[in-house]
Amino acid sequence: MRKVTFHNLPVRICAIFCLLWMPIQAQAETFGPGKAGKTFRDCPDCPVMVVIPSGHFAMGSPKTEDGRREDGGPLHRVDVATFAIGKTEITRGQFAAFVANTKYNGGDQCWILLGRKFELRTGNWRDPGYLQDDKHPVACINWEDAKAYAEWLSRKTGKHYRLPTEAEWEYSARGKTTAARYWGSDPDKACRYANVADKTAQATITSAPSWMVHNCTDGFAYTSPVGSFRANAFGLYDMLGNVWEWTEDSYHENYKGAPTDGSAWQGDLKERVIRGGSWYDSPRFVRSAGRDKVTPVTRFANFGFRLARTIP
Repeated sequence: MRKVTFHNLPVRICAIFCLLWMPIQAQAETFGPGKAGKTFRDCPDCPVMVVIPSGHFAMGSPKTEDGRREDGGPLHRVDVATFAIGKTEITRGQFAAFVANTKYNGGDQCWILLGRKFELRTGNWRDPGYLQDDKHPVACINWEDAKAYAEWLSRKTGKHYRLPTEAEWEYSARGKTTAARYWGSDPDKACRYANVADKTAQATITSAPSWMVHNCTDGFAYTSPVGSFRANAFGLYDMLGNVWEWTEDSYHENYKGAPTDGSAWQGDLKERVIRGGSWYDSPRFVRSAGRDKVTPVTRFANFGFRLARTIP
């Protein structure tokens, strides 16, 4: 390592500080995949992707983990090949560009939060029932919408964009950790890392009892701009919280018979797996192993997505 002398120390400190606060997009100037951990974009307005190294992990959660449900087990080893995944969730601005280019119909009904209940009302990604700008994650997105965006981006770039498999998603979210969350087991430390149901949401929109929210303040009642909180060890933002994220997999009631090679587990296709929890969700859902099931045509005001990309 090069020796740091007194005369150049301020310059080095400034350089490090500026790099840490550089906008996410500015950190990905090169195009095309590189080594594990590197970022890239396949076009100037494409989402920033992070190369995730191959490896293995224990998928699911132990029976002793708070919030665990029966569909979170049994724990099983999964081997994952190198792939790339979005540094952030797909933003409203990125989805708007897709709609403008393709004239895609994003629907006119969405389950929108009214008081403490979600109700099916007139709405879509343009109007999820709360204010957003182009830096927020797109919401009111169903599985079919997410697939359509991935197919469009694949045509545009000539690369294979897709939804992550459920195994790839959990491997990415954990970032080599084994605790309930990538910051540890304590849900009340969430507000440094994720936009979740917290004291802000409790005071602003839900009036939920204390046991249903994280005992911290993240400053956002609904979605936050992507990348507003600390990244995990893979350099990924908002893997937990902000919006639920669709995966490629069909839902199964447990992991008995699940693939061990990181591939998608298909089934009757009636329900798909969503991951990560959202701005509305309590600690039991905001876990690396937390999962839920939804029909692929359903849109909720806290549903979004991020993309994966096959390497090469």
